[in-house]
Amino acid sequence: MSAGPRVEFLWWSGCPSWERALGELREEMLALGLDPASIDRREVGSDADAERRRFRGSPTILIDGRDVSPTDDPVGLACRVYRLRDGRFSPLPDRADVRAALAARVPEGAR
Repeated sequence: MSAGPRVEFLWWSGCPSWERALGELREEMLALGLDPASIDRREVGSDADAERRRFRGSPTILIDGRDVSPTDDPVGLACRVYRLRDGRFSPLPDRADVRAALAARVPEGAR
C-alpha cells in the first residue's frame, strides 16, 4: 500500500454519524491502495478544542490539511451538514468528494 497523503478525521462524540463516515473513509482509502490504519483520528471534546482546531462540525475529513468539503459553517461542537453532489443534504460527506480529495494527493505511480 502507498504511504499516501496525511488523512485526519475529526469528530465529536455527540454526532451520531461519525462512525459511518469513518467507515466510508476507510473503504475509499482501501480502494485507492492507501492504508486506513494511517488515519489520524482526533476527537474534539470541548468548545476550546473546537476553537483551537477551527473545527466546523462532525465529522470533518482533512487530506493534507484541506477539508474534503470546505465550508464557512461556524466553529464549534455540532453535527455537520454536507451538500451532496446531487443537491441533497447529508450528515456525511459525498463519497465522490472524499475519493477525489484522496486521489488528487496520491502519486500516479502509486495507484
